[in-house]
Amino acid sequence: MLNATWLDTFTTLCEVGHFTRTAELLGMTQPGVSQHLRKLESQVGKPLISMDGKSFTLTPTGEAVLAVGTARRIQERDLQETIQIDDPDVGDIGIGCSGSFAMWLYPHLLERMHHAPELVIRLNAAPHTSVVTAVLSGGLDLGIIADRIDHPRLDAVKIGREELCLVVPRSCAGQDLDLHHLNELGFVAHPDGYAYADDLFSLNFPKDYKGADRLNIRTFVNQIGQIPIPVAQGIGYTILPKSGIDAFAGNQDLAIIHLPKPRHHDLWLISRRGRTNFARVAALSDLIRGAAEALG
Repeated sequence: MLNATWLDTFTTLCEVGHFTRTAELLGMTQPGVSQHLRKLESQVGKPLISMDGKSFTLTPTGEAVLAVGTARRIQERDLQETIQIDDPDVGDIGIGCSGSFAMWLYPHLLERMHHAPELVIRLNAAPHTSVVTAVLSGGLDLGIIADRIDHPRLDAVKIGREELCLVVPRSCAGQDLDLHHLNELGFVAHPDGYAYADDLFSLNFPKDYKGADRLNIRTFVNQIGQIPIPVAQGIGYTILPKSGIDAFAGNQDLAIIHLPKPRHHDLWLISRRGRTNFARVAALSDLIRGAAEALG
């Protein structure tokens, strides 16, 4: 049985990545942190970290011990939640979704927190696979993803769908734009943009579209909130889910071109089995459903 105190110190050290800050966080001295590490290494029988100046990397044994420490924290948190009063306005909750939906959802979460000062909400914008992994591991309570998933430890509920939008400057509103005109305008690319282009353009321009790698790239942006800015300024077009457009503060300078064959992505709310029995998780689930429905 690993010593719980030493394991907690080691887990915190791995999360923080710095001996001095770990000591400050735990109310210890730096030698005290080092002593806990040495005692845990002695108990395990192998080194847990490899020092490189003031930084360190985990050994394979260290990675295994960290996994135990992380799992124990999740178990202890679940135990505390079980024995505490189940209040929808109290506690910690983690939510993961795409960057586009995060922009749309966050104002709804802020309003909720105004009415629940003791509710701590962590919103993580992450790719689909990362959201699923975090929900399964207990790192997140709820996830919103675009594809249905069947997993024995997960509940998945369809909460709506949103349109994949071809977004152009306001000056192009009402124009009948084909792929040639769009290439003249130039594509504002982003990490998901190439897949979105393949999805939407192959459906509407099957004869002319040759793949995202053949698009005329005007610029590339990897921050979701920045993607519509060049379009609003008349520099190119882009493709985004409707949530990313509706949440953009300058969307009055944008126009959505409705192509003959629209493309929609479903929205699925996922959680670990039984997790929505907690009052705050159930309340946030209802809030997320309402936010998804408001997308229309």
